[in-house]
Amino acid sequence: MKEIAEIFAPEGWLASRIEGFSYRPQQQEMAQQVAEIMQQGGVLICEAGTGTGKTFAYLVPALMSGRKVIISTGTKNLQDQLYHRDLPKVRQSLSSPVSTALLKGRSNYLCIHRLENTLVEEIRLTKQQLGQLQEIREWSTTTKSGDIGDMSEIPEDASIWPVVTSTTDNCLGQECSAYSKCYLVEARKRAQEADLVVINHHLLCADLALKEEGFGELLPSADCFILDEAHQLPEVAGNFFGVTLSGRQLNELAKDCITEYHKEAKDTPQLMDRAEVLKRASQDLRLAFGLEVRRGAWSELSNNPSVNVQLENLQQALDDLLEALTAIEGRGKGLDSIKERCEVQIQRLQGLLDDQAEESIRWYETQRQSFRLNRTPLDIANIFRGVMQAHHAAWIFTSATLAVGDSFDHFANQLGLQDAKTHCWDSPFDYPRQAVWYVPQGLPEPSDANFNRTVSDLSLPILKASNGRAFLLYTSHRALQEAAEYLQNKLDYPMLVQGTAPRTELVEQFRELGNAVLLGTSSFWEGIDVRGEALSCVIIDKLPFASPGDPVLQARIDALRQQGGNPFMTFQLPQAAIALKQGAGRLIRDETDRGVLVICDPRLLNKPYGKVFIRSLPPMTKTRDLSVVQRFFSLMGVLQKQAE
Repeated sequence: MKEIAEIFAPEGWLASRIEGFSYRPQQQEMAQQVAEIMQQGGVLICEAGTGTGKTFAYLVPALMSGRKVIISTGTKNLQDQLYHRDLPKVRQSLSSPVSTALLKGRSNYLCIHRLENTLVEEIRLTKQQLGQLQEIREWSTTTKSGDIGDMSEIPEDASIWPVVTSTTDNCLGQECSAYSKCYLVEARKRAQEADLVVINHHLLCADLALKEEGFGELLPSADCFILDEAHQLPEVAGNFFGVTLSGRQLNELAKDCITEYHKEAKDTPQLMDRAEVLKRASQDLRLAFGLEVRRGAWSELSNNPSVNVQLENLQQALDDLLEALTAIEGRGKGLDSIKERCEVQIQRLQGLLDDQAEESIRWYETQRQSFRLNRTPLDIANIFRGVMQAHHAAWIFTSATLAVGDSFDHFANQLGLQDAKTHCWDSPFDYPRQAVWYVPQGLPEPSDANFNRTVSDLSLPILKASNGRAFLLYTSHRALQEAAEYLQNKLDYPMLVQGTAPRTELVEQFRELGNAVLLGTSSFWEGIDVRGEALSCVIIDKLPFASPGDPVLQARIDALRQQGGNPFMTFQLPQAAIALKQGAGRLIRDETDRGVLVICDPRLLNKPYGKVFIRSLPPMTKTRDLSVVQRFFSLMGVLQKQAE
């Protein structure tokens, strides 16, 4: 541990080798704790407040451990940032010989086989897709990684990507003619050979859940797992340990079947006919749910006979397609792969229709043109604990938001981590000096019909004082849209609204404009880092309790209540407290940042449970006086001019 302490010391190795590095005792202590767990084994849950430098605190011991380490992050963006920016900096400063690799899920890599197939079938693409396809073809001749994230000219959510990437359902594996050149296979090989591998939670959980996402011998060979942004893990894991059948999966099965028919089975017209029937059955099921985009409990379907009829039609369409595929089994590798996929989809549908399975939640969600049928475990603690026990390794869970107050019980109980060692390091920022926390007076209750309008009205003088430079964070899309419409002609600053452009693009515009006001919901509450004067104010409309109408939440509430528990105190309140910490954490990102956090929910002060939220927030200067906020911004302006 002494060596770790010396590396992070005020005059230590990192301070002398990394420009701008500053000593933080919290970071030094965290690095020592991580190193100890890596050496001795066990489980560590640790919260490191914003500014602690937790990334360096786990990278240094990981690089020095001499062990096989897997680091998992919350999102692909964070994964890229960690691998391409932070890891090289630390590795170079330590002169570390450790080999590293970046591994993403298969949908992030160009599939040569599907690209070649698509080039033959250009007539089936839109004009925009055709143009993008040509760009991808040119890029495919020069790329070494095949990582679609490197193809910045085409957005990652472009509709062309699913056409030229593979899924676990449609990948041919070793039967593929392009297997020897497969980018995913090469990425996995590099990961297997590396000492330190950077992945993300979706990929980790997909493999832990045995969904054939495919690490080969990677996970069993790991000595240590470091899970950053670990607060996201329970939800991600819950999705992967369940069962899902989507309209997209069914449509791709039908489409790929038609492709293989043209290549290998033109003498079997019924195959084409049955694939078309499957496609129509999927479309008819989506229409039966109605036009609204929403999530709903499975129990609602008993009142919708049309959905139940279409589910029966879908089941029959899959059975008929399987019959046709079985009749020509052995005709070709592509058709045999389609048959296996059809069998998997039948099994998934049967599992979803089985109403006898216990300890799980059945629900559905509709998108604009598709749907997803889901079965989610009611509790993943036992499942996840079993998975961890199967991988004898050190496990480290870290985030800036894991504790509720001073307790890690909520997070630990969700993943079955009762025997974990825990530690919490506060942010090194001087919050009383750097930030003001303002709760306006005279606010109506959130249930009041005029609440949204009141929040918008009280935001105007605050935004005037802050000269824009603000995030307005909402707990619902409806509230966001109402605010956007109301504020449209009332602001003297550029207004950016979630949904009008991709999130990364909106954030970049916000930074460049310097005086913008950005309105966002859940996806803007975390994972966004805007430092400096551009973000000087965060206004939050309500305490972020999850919607009581959410079918998964409601099922968990019912289950906890049946067990004699208090679902509000043990689940809903802790979840909301962590979400509020995330939203508030957007404000102060650097030791030179200053700003105002505004929370417009009177329940924070007039309900007993408000104390849980207050204990979870940083120790900012508190006020209920608007003039204090205005003076704070005036002083910020003076200090800024002096600095210039």
